[in-house]
Amino acid sequence: MPAYRSFLFAPGNHARKVAKVFDCGADNVILDLEDAVAKAEKVATRARVVEALKRPHKGGAYIRVNAFNTEFCYGDAVAVVGPGLDGIILPMVESREQIAAFDWLVGALERERGLPPGGVDIIPIIETAKGIAHARAIAAAGTRVKRMAFGAGDYTLDVNMEWTLAESELEHARAEMVVASRTAGLEAPIDTVWVHINDLEGLASSAKRARQLGFQGKMCIYPPQVERVNAAFTPTETEIAFARRVVAAFEKAERDGSSSIQLDGFFIDYPIVYKAQRTLDLVRAADEATSSP
Repeated sequence: MPAYRSFLFAPGNHARKVAKVFDCGADNVILDLEDAVAKAEKVATRARVVEALKRPHKGGAYIRVNAFNTEFCYGDAVAVVGPGLDGIILPMVESREQIAAFDWLVGALERERGLPPGGVDIIPIIETAKGIAHARAIAAAGTRVKRMAFGAGDYTLDVNMEWTLAESELEHARAEMVVASRTAGLEAPIDTVWVHINDLEGLASSAKRARQLGFQGKMCIYPPQVERVNAAFTPTETEIAFARRVVAAFEKAERDGSSSIQLDGFFIDYPIVYKAQRTLDLVRAADEATSSP
C-alpha cells in the first residue's frame, strides 16, 4: 500500500533540484512542466524530466503537465508517458469532459507503448471556481482517477479571495473536495501547497487541519516542508496504541457475541473499529514508504 502523505515539487528545468528531490524524504515527487517552467523552456524540459525518471529513485515519480486547454498538454503527455512514470498531475481541471479526454489520451499512449493499461496514475488538481463547482462530476467521471488534489493558489486568485495564514476561507472548497471524493468512491484528496516556506509551524497547522477535514496528504514546494507534512499525516504513537487496543478489544467482544463495547470511556462500535483499522493501515503504508530503498 503506497503512502500519499507528501508530494514534493521540483522544477523540471532545474537539474540540481531534480537530482536531489528524490532524496528529500517525500512519499512522492512531482517533476514540474507547468508553473515552475518558463514558456520558452517547456518543450525542452520534457526530455529532461523523462531522463530523470530513468535513474534509480525513491518514492513515486510524477510529472505535472500543463493544463488541458493549453498548447502544451498534448505534447507533454506524448513525451512523458513511458517506463518509470508512476503518474501525471493534471492541473486546472474544470470538467468531466477534460479528465475523460485526458484519461483516454493516456490510455491510448499506454496501448501504443506496450505499458500496462491504467498503470499511469492521473491526479487532477481542482483549483478554480468552476473546478470546485464541478468536483463531483470530475470525481465521478468513470476514469482511472483514484484521488484528486486541491490547489489554493489559483483558486483564491480565480475567486478574488485573500489567502490568509489561518486558511479559514478555504474551508468550503476543502470540504467539497472531500465530499466529492467520497461520493464517487475515490480515496481522500491531497491538500494544497503552503507557500510561506519559512513558516514551518504554520505549515504544520495547515496540514493538521487538512487531515482533520479528511485529506490524506499535502503537496510541498520546499524540501524542509516534507518532514512536517509526513508527521502531520502519520498517526501519533498515542493514536496507534489506542487503535490497536480498539481492534483487539473488539475482536474479543465479537468472539463473545457483542458488537459494541466501552473502552477508556469511549463507546466502541463498528465505525470506531473501522477508523482504528484505517489508522493501522496508514501506519503500515508509512512504514513501507520509510523503509523502501
